[in-house]
Amino acid sequence: MYVDGFVLAVPKDKLDAYKQMAREAGNVWKDHGAIAYLEATADDVPFGELTSFPRAVIAKDDEIVVFSYALYESRAKRDEVMEKVMADPRLKHQPENMPFDGKRMIWGGFESFVNL
Repeated sequence: MYVDGFVLAVPKDKLDAYKQMAREAGNVWKDHGAIAYLEATADDVPFGELTSFPRAVIAKDDEIVVFSYALYESRAKRDEVMEKVMADPRLKHQPENMPFDGKRMIWGGFESFVNL
């Protein structure tokens, strides 16, 4: 399995817009071959002394941390899916259309080593 993981901060007053965007994005990912797509809002993420999810994305008091991931059968499949996702006209890739600050988003691809 291969996983793309994302952590970002969303202004609370833009959370509904973000959720709508996430639903649409999830459909795009799934349509192009992702096995699973998940978006979740922070519920139990304390502000750590050195590190934490809020610190990682420089979350402000009026923002909520969002954790999300897409799951694929392999890195090769992920690369194939991502190429199609990035070209899909259903997604608006312009920064002015995003209901969050993309500069503070953390993302990356991970090769799984335990899958129970």
